[in-house]
Amino acid sequence: MANMDEVEAEDEFLDAEESIVAPASMDLDTAMMESKQAIHYFFNNDFDQAKKILEPWADSSMYHSLGNSTFAFVEAILTFEQKHIEKASEALKQCMSVCQKQRRKNTIAQNIGKMVKKPNYDCYSSDEIHAELCYAEALLIKSLLTFIEDETLVTFVKAGFKIRSCYLSFKECQTILKTRKWRNQTHRLHFESGVRMGIGTFNLMISLLPGRIIKLLEFIGFSGDKAFGLEQLEAGFREPNGLRQVLCALTLLSFNLIVMYVLADSQSDLKWCEKTLNEELVLYPNGAWFLFFKARLELVKGNVEDSLSWYTKSWKSQNIWPQFHHLCYWEMMWAHCLQRQWDDALIYAEHLETESNWSKTIYMYHKAAILMMKKDRDEPAARKIITELMSQAPTHKQRIGGKSLPMEKFAIKKTERYFAQKETLILPALELLLVWNMFKVLGNRPELLLNIYKMVEDEESSLDLQSLEHQADSKALILLLKGTCLRHMRKPLQAEECLRKVLLFDKQVKDDTYLLPYAAVELALLARDQDKAQMAIALLEDAKKNYTGYSLESRLHFRIHSALLELTGKKPEEIIGVINGVGEEESNASTSTHL
Repeated sequence: MANMDEVEAEDEFLDAEESIVAPASMDLDTAMMESKQAIHYFFNNDFDQAKKILEPWADSSMYHSLGNSTFAFVEAILTFEQKHIEKASEALKQCMSVCQKQRRKNTIAQNIGKMVKKPNYDCYSSDEIHAELCYAEALLIKSLLTFIEDETLVTFVKAGFKIRSCYLSFKECQTILKTRKWRNQTHRLHFESGVRMGIGTFNLMISLLPGRIIKLLEFIGFSGDKAFGLEQLEAGFREPNGLRQVLCALTLLSFNLIVMYVLADSQSDLKWCEKTLNEELVLYPNGAWFLFFKARLELVKGNVEDSLSWYTKSWKSQNIWPQFHHLCYWEMMWAHCLQRQWDDALIYAEHLETESNWSKTIYMYHKAAILMMKKDRDEPAARKIITELMSQAPTHKQRIGGKSLPMEKFAIKKTERYFAQKETLILPALELLLVWNMFKVLGNRPELLLNIYKMVEDEESSLDLQSLEHQADSKALILLLKGTCLRHMRKPLQAEECLRKVLLFDKQVKDDTYLLPYAAVELALLARDQDKAQMAIALLEDAKKNYTGYSLESRLHFRIHSALLELTGKKPEEIIGVINGVGEEESNASTSTHL
């Protein structure tokens, strides 16, 4: 199977390979040295100098080509524009072709022999083994590009066999690292750095996927182990001279400070993040990326005010990529929303709407939602702006990688509700805080959380349900917001009462069917908070099994999966057995017994 994957990958890039000229004179040591220089320039915001080093050799040197395609990938994830995604895809295609030319060429007989006898990697040249590693890294970045294109991961699963080829390449590199007799320790150091980064990232990425996708990936031959992935990345980071050391740091920071807050409900290693950022900011004091992660760290710790000053330092540190400014504006918008500073939040929402092309639909709806939280929202001028935004937002709907963005679908549904409810919505900005999982941050700031809770209570007391078409939807949203606040306020009995009331609206909710599974997951997390693991597992399984076809379903499945990992302490492939072992009696009891 491994050989079929390899042949398939080689066929895919054959045409591009033929178009590449014969390699110019660039030896491996010089290539790695220049790549390290380019990385240093890049994280010091000197992007032009980094490009000058890499681009001239991108069509002949594996490390220059890999660095060039990595920078193109970063630009693609910052912009989410199709032209940049295509540019990154082409750069990766070129990189794989360069690597193919320098990888060990095996005959059919030799490939068959590899299936019964391990090859002697001591016979491989340094260029051949590093080409194997760079090829695996390019495949990994390509799979990550697929990952960002489609939040539902349909494309990711369809590309399963190519991802398997990436997995097998890294496994072979791991074998090379362990079995080869290394004559050049510098070559070994940089190779080990790449193996740890690749194996670690791959395991981490796969381990995050919901159970139904993992089962499919296991069927085609691979799985991910979160603990092992973290271990490998941390080992790669601890080697300061390794070529990928700083990339290991960025991957771990992204995982702990973004992924674990947007797509998960498990605990992050914030102490490690703080220690690492202190070290990296000594090396890169004006580096936009590390300033950004420092801001993000302060935000998730609840130091919302401090985070704003760090975000400002980050976006002001460079002007080459305005898209990076937008990333900071997005975070600053939420920092102000958490403090109910709607006017300040609106400033950054307007920046995003007018300057960023990532998703006009999302930005317009978020701007309208913030405007609707202001006291003057019913003034004619404000009402006119809100209505225009709600009318225009759906017209900017886009498709990335052939798929609509789930959050755009959510926003469009809300614009429809706005007009169906006579130009009104219930606490729209607080609902966005809920779906972006920002209450996890509010839990670290009791006074901010209490202010949000009072807003929800005030809305509940003044709500005239008789004037609204979607009575059950509105009431269920308010109860879910209250229950979520109360859980983070550590008032479990009151939280449970609110959340169970949401579930009673099962047959009455008209449009916002997502409220029911989200409430079920909050109940499960409430049980987890009280050390009732088996009950939490049963509730999570109920949420996964009993609800389907609702808004942001995949996002909630990520959170369910991460919570199950934490509760069971098992590898992804073992979770199903643990869940099934809960038993029907306890599962049924979980839906009727108080926590």
